[in-house]
Amino acid sequence: MKARVTVTLKNGVLDPQGKAIEGALKALGVDGIKSVRQGKVFDIELSTKDAVKAEDALRQAGEKLLANTVIENFKVEIND
Repeated sequence: MKARVTVTLKNGVLDPQGKAIEGALKALGVDGIKSVRQGKVFDIELSTKDAVKAEDALRQAGEKLLANTVIENFKVEIND
């Protein structure tokens, strides 16, 4: 079973890397950029076939390691 955990900064948390990317895109002449927020994506392959167990394991991983839940949100997507 494959899954994806996406980690993003919470609203209101400053994102200097996103601001730097935004400035670089504008400097390169990419039109229409209003703002950029950066994040992390983890593509994970699990040995279980049980989607409920997989989601539970990944939520634990998100809370304990993949995301700093003080300043970041995370989302789990299971791809059977």
